[in-house]
Amino acid sequence: MSSSSSSALEMEIFQYIDAHQSDFIKDLKEWVAVESDSIQPHLREEVMQMMALVADRLATLEATVNLVNLGSHELPDGQVLPLPPVILGELGKDPQNPTVCFYGHVDVQPAKKEDGWDTDPYTLTEINGNLYGRGATDNKGPVLAWINAVEAFRALKLAMPVNFKFVIEGMEEAGSLGLEKLLEEENQRFFSDVDYIVISDNLWLSNKKPALTYGSRGNACFFVEVECGSKDLHSGTFGGIIHEPLLDLIALLDSLVDSTGHIQIPGIYDNVAALTEEEKKLFESIEFDLEEHRNNCGVKKFLYGTKEEILLHLWRYPSLSIHGIEGAFHEPGIKTVIPAKVIGKFSIRQVPNMDLSVVEKQVVEHLEGVFSKRNSPNKMKVSMPLGVKPWLADFNNLLYKAARRAVKTVFGEDPDFTRDGSTIPVARMFQTVTQKSVMMLPIGAADAGEHSQNEKISRHNYIEGTKLFAAFFLEISKLHQNLHETSHTETIN
Repeated sequence: MSSSSSSALEMEIFQYIDAHQSDFIKDLKEWVAVESDSIQPHLREEVMQMMALVADRLATLEATVNLVNLGSHELPDGQVLPLPPVILGELGKDPQNPTVCFYGHVDVQPAKKEDGWDTDPYTLTEINGNLYGRGATDNKGPVLAWINAVEAFRALKLAMPVNFKFVIEGMEEAGSLGLEKLLEEENQRFFSDVDYIVISDNLWLSNKKPALTYGSRGNACFFVEVECGSKDLHSGTFGGIIHEPLLDLIALLDSLVDSTGHIQIPGIYDNVAALTEEEKKLFESIEFDLEEHRNNCGVKKFLYGTKEEILLHLWRYPSLSIHGIEGAFHEPGIKTVIPAKVIGKFSIRQVPNMDLSVVEKQVVEHLEGVFSKRNSPNKMKVSMPLGVKPWLADFNNLLYKAARRAVKTVFGEDPDFTRDGSTIPVARMFQTVTQKSVMMLPIGAADAGEHSQNEKISRHNYIEGTKLFAAFFLEISKLHQNLHETSHTETIN
């Protein structure tokens, strides 16, 4: 396809998307209205309804849709709930085209108006060009944008540049229960002809500049439990004559990280991958407004003063955060009690080359060493209930080249190549199980407020994001075919 004909085709598609943006927003309004909260048991039927809505939407594209039953799961209270089905969809089987699989989820985090929302979280509301509603950016908006981009080709009766596959789930916010097992089972069937996997479930680094994400940190979650006896005690009767568990726990937690953010666990940084020159140049080229980022998170000051230091400590270095203490009195008022048992909860975000088993050993040895120096008769126990490895992709591969061109076409500038400081288990899961190229292609801006009050996606990002996906289909098709033509020529020669 020539450059001029390609531009004309993009223009036709973009005009269709602009002309139908009201329809696309109406569809998003319908999806946001479903309270598909996968965390609260009483809303499981809403999640089921949401999965049915997605299946119907894909069916209108004439996609083959398979709702795969994952069975049920048991809650800590013994209640058994059905797991929502995972949608495996398929559209197109042209052997000349690459096959792109899109992953998304349509379950959401809990939300209530009284939590501090300015609008009803389940009524999509447009204010000053922003579409507010739970799931607008995480992840119903991006899922619909991808489907809308596919619809544009079908509505205009254009040849599909790629074959499409869809994996849509309804339990991502609750840990993607059953998904990994399904991927393993389908690896030799559904995924056998997949060339590329795209996920759009994160955000840009800034409010205005697009980004492509090529890595995320892992996460090791820890509990440290200190116990002195079988019951809580009165501080007037026993205060000053016993070793209090909460004092032990506070000393343990205080030993983990210093006031500069440096983790004080011996050896924790030993296996952190060295920064390459190529990465260093990427970090230098990224447009990152410290003031904008500070305003987005609502704090007065960061630990570091330069763009490079901030990004390195967000993406390339491990961090340790303390999340809470279970068992201590935390309600309003005063309760003069000495708790019998307290559990401190913290996590370490790991980066490539850090080994989970090594990290666990280092944490346990450090806390045991600190505790032994206190000469406390209390019992201490350390556990790691959750460990997820980091994810890293090759940002020089075909997927990222195609996405970079698509971003340039739609937004008129090159994207930032970013990592994500949080943990995205599904990216590593797909990459590990399928051994395919995986890319994260976000369309939400940094201020979208995913998981927070007043979550939103701007009308601009939603509609231009739809164009981005459409342009990406064309670009990955061209690059894939060029690669295979080159390979074929080299084979003949």
